[in-house]
Amino acid sequence: MKHKNLIALFLILAAILGCLAELRDWLLPTLSWPFTVSREMSMFSAPGEVCPWLAVDGRFHWFGWACMGLVLLAAAYLLLRRRESMRVAPVIARRWAQFRSFKRGYFSLMLLVLLMVLAGLDQAVVGKRALVVCCNEKVYFPAFSRSIYTGAEFGLTGNAALAEADYRKLREECGKPGMPELVIMPPIPFDATMDAAPFPREQLIMKEGVLYEPDGLIPYVGQACRVYPNGRVHLRVRYRKGVPDGHVQGWTADGREVYTATYREGKLSKRKYMGDGKVEAFLSLTPSDELWRVYYHPAPPLTGGHLLGTNSQGADIAAYLFGGLQVNIKAALFYLPVIYSIGLLLGMLMGYFAGKFDLVTQRVIEVFSQLPFLFVVMVLSDFVPHEMRGMFLIMCLLSAFGWIHITYLVRTATMKEKTRDYVAAARVMGAGTVHILLRHILPNLTGIIVTLLPFSLAAVVLSLASLDYMGFGLPDTYASWGRLLNDGLSKLSSPWVVSSAFFSLVILLVLVTFVGEAVREAVDPRRHTYYE
Repeated sequence: MKHKNLIALFLILAAILGCLAELRDWLLPTLSWPFTVSREMSMFSAPGEVCPWLAVDGRFHWFGWACMGLVLLAAAYLLLRRRESMRVAPVIARRWAQFRSFKRGYFSLMLLVLLMVLAGLDQAVVGKRALVVCCNEKVYFPAFSRSIYTGAEFGLTGNAALAEADYRKLREECGKPGMPELVIMPPIPFDATMDAAPFPREQLIMKEGVLYEPDGLIPYVGQACRVYPNGRVHLRVRYRKGVPDGHVQGWTADGREVYTATYREGKLSKRKYMGDGKVEAFLSLTPSDELWRVYYHPAPPLTGGHLLGTNSQGADIAAYLFGGLQVNIKAALFYLPVIYSIGLLLGMLMGYFAGKFDLVTQRVIEVFSQLPFLFVVMVLSDFVPHEMRGMFLIMCLLSAFGWIHITYLVRTATMKEKTRDYVAAARVMGAGTVHILLRHILPNLTGIIVTLLPFSLAAVVLSLASLDYMGFGLPDTYASWGRLLNDGLSKLSSPWVVSSAFFSLVILLVLVTFVGEAVREAVDPRRHTYYE
């Protein structure tokens, strides 16, 4: 009873914080997800005139408020439920003990819960916005606010002052005159998408006219660059055994090639200028004297602060994988309740009433199941307006086909359960159809539900990855493991891209499979015959 009260109080606190965050324009991890979905999809919000006292930015985000209301209802149910009805049934306790005896499945479940908690931390773990900025005796929390702070508020000048503050740059300039005194970034200071990182680089060492690797031991072989103070490449020179060899290419400030020069026997022997104006104007620019090795995207791991490297678009792979994990969790939270609600409802009705209703429904399901899923997705991807594309559309398509196999299993189990003596006794005592289905038959379908649940989760993860791999899935604004896998397979010279996506999918699916095996063994009635 104490645990139920703690859960209820936690739900009430979460709902209050979620509502308060919406009214105060805060952005809290996990709690602000429903309101973020309402902002991303116009169908989940309404004009502010509908409910002006709850409207924010001229819109009433009813989906977010509905989710907070459901959380409060769940808390009220836990608090008001009778004490005797809160007791765990002996069979449930035995099944849980049996599940825990399968160590592989139990620890896999703990790891999945840990991953869900980590994904729920959201921008506190991954993001380009700073967690805390102390500037001019003021404290800002950019990562936890929907408001956008410009660079001018933190001492940046030029074009950087007009755009959103570059918090990674502020952290590098932290402590200098006119700059913030303190900048705390998330552990992974990059957004999952729409955040192209600059090219990572390493400084090379010049000793006695010979260019060496950063360790200063091995003569450098490859391309070395001179850069401007803003990081843009000024000059590229190809080196062989530490001496220049081949062509030198230079760029103006806007990135256009302006001249080439050729080294022969270590001496500059030819120059051809290809830009506008005079070559002296280009040579008068003042890049750094150091030579750098620049890693163009996709950059390898452990360069430029990227733990797992970058993909071809310059996104940090660790941040991208984190964003893909969040997408999979959000998809499962939508997909699983929908398909199980439809599958349980139709399956129980078909099994309980049987007869013509069962026959007609089966024929309709058979016709529906023959529709080519991929073809439907391709057609809708072409004809649906761009503003309506997104996770909601993809999840609706997956849910439209995901309930069919559940229906047949529930139908068979319901046909068997309705012949039991306890159903006949309930009918004799005057119980109605709804009471019998919900209070007598549905609890005895728990074994089927919990057995199928892990495998349904694996199915939605694989479906999302497959659609994104083929290009018919989520838009580029969503991080997708399938799209990362496609990117890696098109660039096998950068194996860290494809391996990161592959191992992330494999690890998640293996954990889900282990949990599914343990659940299947725990609910197997043959294992409880001796005890019962």
